[in-house]
Amino acid sequence: MACRPSQRLSSEASGHEVSRLPSDTAGTERRDPRPLAVLDPHGLLALSRTLFTCAEQSEIVRLAMRHVSVLGSCNAEAGYLATGDGLSRVPGPDAGAATVDDAGMKELGEADGSVSLPERSWNWAFGLRGSGGLLGYIVVSSHSGPDEEGHFLLSTLMGLTSAALSLAATRASQHDNAVELSRLRTERDTALRQLDTMRSELHLQKTVHETLARAAARGGGEDAITQALYELTGLSALTEDQFGNLRSWAGPDRPEPYPVRSSAYQEEMLRLVAREAGPVRVKARLIALARPRGDVLGVLALEDPEATADEHTMFALDHAQRLLAQELLHMRELTEVELRLRRQLIDDLLEGTDETSAYARAEAVGHDLRRGHYVVVVHWPGNATDDSFTRAVEQATATTATRPTAPTATRPLITRRGDRVVLLTEARTDDDAVHAALARELGTPGGAIGVSTRCDSPDGVPRCYQEALRALEVRQNSRQRSGTTFFDELGLCRILGPGNDLRELEGFVREWLGQLIDYDAGHDTELVETLSRYFDCGGNYDDAAAALTVHRSTLRYRLQRIREISDRDLADVDTRLNLQVATRVWKIILGGRR
Repeated sequence: MACRPSQRLSSEASGHEVSRLPSDTAGTERRDPRPLAVLDPHGLLALSRTLFTCAEQSEIVRLAMRHVSVLGSCNAEAGYLATGDGLSRVPGPDAGAATVDDAGMKELGEADGSVSLPERSWNWAFGLRGSGGLLGYIVVSSHSGPDEEGHFLLSTLMGLTSAALSLAATRASQHDNAVELSRLRTERDTALRQLDTMRSELHLQKTVHETLARAAARGGGEDAITQALYELTGLSALTEDQFGNLRSWAGPDRPEPYPVRSSAYQEEMLRLVAREAGPVRVKARLIALARPRGDVLGVLALEDPEATADEHTMFALDHAQRLLAQELLHMRELTEVELRLRRQLIDDLLEGTDETSAYARAEAVGHDLRRGHYVVVVHWPGNATDDSFTRAVEQATATTATRPTAPTATRPLITRRGDRVVLLTEARTDDDAVHAALARELGTPGGAIGVSTRCDSPDGVPRCYQEALRALEVRQNSRQRSGTTFFDELGLCRILGPGNDLRELEGFVREWLGQLIDYDAGHDTELVETLSRYFDCGGNYDDAAAALTVHRSTLRYRLQRIREISDRDLADVDTRLNLQVATRVWKIILGGRR
């Protein structure tokens, strides 16, 4: 087929316009004598099968460009594919395609049309179109334009190419849709599995919340929490205080007796667990700390020797720990409030307060003031500012007291007065039992305790407080300064207590001991103290010398000097009595002065 000028005409070939160009001879047309079958010996049919099976759009364009020259004397100069950014050139088999002006292609505005090529009298950009619009271009050139049959074959080729591009795009879209559908199905299945997992987890968490909430609502405290945790996990649950003492246990295999751990091990274990945010495995146990405000109030643990605990178990333990922390914090706050109210009550009772108010306030803190009470004053050197001393006194009093008239013991009211602890208790201390218990607890026996007589009403508490103070002072100024002294066993010292006329007592002391006091002051001696110790020891030379830590002969010399300076006969019964009373007043009431 010769490509030469002809009349411009249009024809439909696979949906494409076919341009008919002017002929070189007016009124006549040059027709190629060869039949169409010769011009296209099944080439387009064979090409169509290849085009329609090709998946790559650029390869489709290249195949079509190579076939242009088969159809006649035309050449494919360039091929283009439409993209989102414009036209993208498809590398073709003809190096001459480099002469095509890409910028000129944009001026076509998606229409077919002539483009400028050097040394070519005829050139044409055939648009490749599909249902969605322009798919690309194939630029064809020749020294003369194609005739009607040639133009028909070119248009047919462009139509087949367009159809193949549309099919490839459809296949790609279908493939992309299939891939996207597969991806969406995978995501859906994954989401459903995650949803099932979340539903299961939420159900388990709901079970934990509801079980522990019921335990809290029942008001069972630590016991209810450990029992609920045991029911949730199937593992024995327990709580301990920060020192490792067992407070509650739920489940089998409770050890009897419960093992006692060393303080060093306990401190190291607490330090190890405190470094982590959640439960920590320590040997056969899962341990969580109840520390709502940083202070360790207790320990919650699960016995798990087989290491069977899963995420559900850890969640239940962690949630139970939070509930236990709230419970222990609430208990601490209540204890602190109660302690403050109890201290305020006993402070007011010691100073003197209205009976009606005292009874009501005592009832509010669970104390029955209508029963008989004793005032106990405790002093222990070296424990003036240590709160553990107050707790030790309360504990020792509660565990050693005897109270035959009441069926159950009541916590004493307790407060501090300076370096002394004061208790108002229903129980009368049992001789030196409290003192011995405190000596074991505090590690030293050097303290003293004073106990009042029985008090049957609130208005008698101030008097009993003074009695306990008097008993304590007598003990601390006696030869045996440590131990317990009861006011009702003081004998003569009872009349020397507060309330007596101090001036008369001072006068009595000056009358009987004035010369000795002045001599001690002027010569830096201890004759009055020597006489006091001598009487305290019942006139026994050996005991008095030992109490004064002097030799027996030194004691005899001092007693002789006392006789000479005071001009008193120590053998006279009345003189001895007055001198002994005077030394007691001097030591107990006047504090060794005057």
